[in-house]
Amino acid sequence: MIAIKKAGREDIRILSKELLSLLEDKNSQVYKDNVAKFGIPEDYAKKAFAEETLLKAFATGKATFYLALKDNEIIGFAQIIERDASTAELDRIIIFPQHARKGIGTRLLHEALADQKQKGVKKIIANAGKEENHARRFYEKNGFKQIKEATIEAPWGKKLSLVTYQLCLSPG
Repeated sequence: MIAIKKAGREDIRILSKELLSLLEDKNSQVYKDNVAKFGIPEDYAKKAFAEETLLKAFATGKATFYLALKDNEIIGFAQIIERDASTAELDRIIIFPQHARKGIGTRLLHEALADQKQKGVKKIIANAGKEENHARRFYEKNGFKQIKEATIEAPWGKKLSLVTYQLCLSPG
């Protein structure tokens, strides 16, 4: 049975440990999809998933973490960041590899979107790498529309081709 819930501080500590352990394995799908594919320096990725970084984002009140749980074990998460009163960004959605392609990401996304809509958010934006076909299909399948394509300078000094998607939760 899969449960979806909003994360609290202790959940975020556990999530950080899980993510960092997945990054340790250079052959893991999480490492390949989130570090190797984008040429992200390991130190940068580890800092992004560090407990301190995630708790700091949580403490701002602008980041909401949603967890997918199976038997009380975290098997995936989504992070949504408030950009302004009516717009939020789906910053990350990751389902741990052994649980991928079972509809869990879609369920996690839909529950997170319902919560954001209840908060008054009118649109959600999300970015995917231009070559991230799986992520792009996921967004398109879930009603997101491509609104732009751009090449950006990543914080670690590499150029990334990104596609930005938008989903309107309510008119306005």
